[in-house]
Amino acid sequence: MPAADYKDYYQILGVSKSSSEAEIKRVFRKLARKYHPDMNPGDKTAEAKFKEISEAYEVLSDPDKRRKYDQFGQYWNQAGGQGSGFDFDFGQYGSFDDFINELLGRFSGGFGAGNASTRSQSTSYRGGASSTPGFGGFQDFAGFNTPGISADAEADLKLTFSEALKGVEKRLTIGGTETITVRIPPGAKPDNRIRVKGKGQVNPLNQSRGDLYLKVKLDAHPFFKFDKENILCTLPIAPDEAALGAKVDIPTPTGEVSMNIPAGIKSGQSLRLRGKGWPSAKGSASDLVVKIQIVPPPDLSTTEKELYEKLANLRQYDPRSNLLEKSP
Repeated sequence: MPAADYKDYYQILGVSKSSSEAEIKRVFRKLARKYHPDMNPGDKTAEAKFKEISEAYEVLSDPDKRRKYDQFGQYWNQAGGQGSGFDFDFGQYGSFDDFINELLGRFSGGFGAGNASTRSQSTSYRGGASSTPGFGGFQDFAGFNTPGISADAEADLKLTFSEALKGVEKRLTIGGTETITVRIPPGAKPDNRIRVKGKGQVNPLNQSRGDLYLKVKLDAHPFFKFDKENILCTLPIAPDEAALGAKVDIPTPTGEVSMNIPAGIKSGQSLRLRGKGWPSAKGSASDLVVKIQIVPPPDLSTTEKELYEKLANLRQYDPRSNLLEKSP
């Protein structure tokens, strides 16, 4: 770094060379709050000042970089230091928060994505690049709320249909080193977020630890699927059951029940079993919506074929009687 470009990082932060790491951190947090672009919208001078104090802090907060800087002054880069590398082009970032996230990552050696996993699954562990809707804002390093800066983390948690329905305890490994046990309450639904307090990432500036949010992912079920709050299934019935009506047994998430099929029901119509869907934390349950599918027999015995032929000869209605009226 040429002498003309030399920056006195102590002077920029307003601290002395004998200042402790804690004092430097305290001053930086105060200045960061003052010059943060969110507090000075459109102020290019404040933006430049924020970059300058951030550059100074990156060097003085790193013991190795600070030692080289103190020893070699303006020549510390050439003395084996990595330099601050703070020649940032803000145009390359989608928002200033993107820049802040990279800045914080560099201070801490990178937030880095670790791994969270259960017994036989592998889940992604994502850092706090944005605040989570529904949980409010998060406190940033300078002591004020700024969406996009968070030590919270999020991980996908795969559950079977039965585990989500009845509840389960899962052992998770965070970052490959820390193992925790998490209780999943009964009635978890796809994309529900389960908060595990204090198990997120560490904010490198104030050393507080964020929360871990587990996003529920359910394995597909062969019969049931979610339809908003309710559960949907498709029930196959025979043509005679559709014509005459019937009483059939049908599985629900919580057990088998009997259901009346009204005579004359059409394929595609739906019946609703109230309170037989997905349980809630309050003890109630949503509805099970049963979609009817009329299925003809795949093979006919000789007797069945004779009866169907007799029925066809006796049938007095034509289901296509009005089609000719709709032709162009």
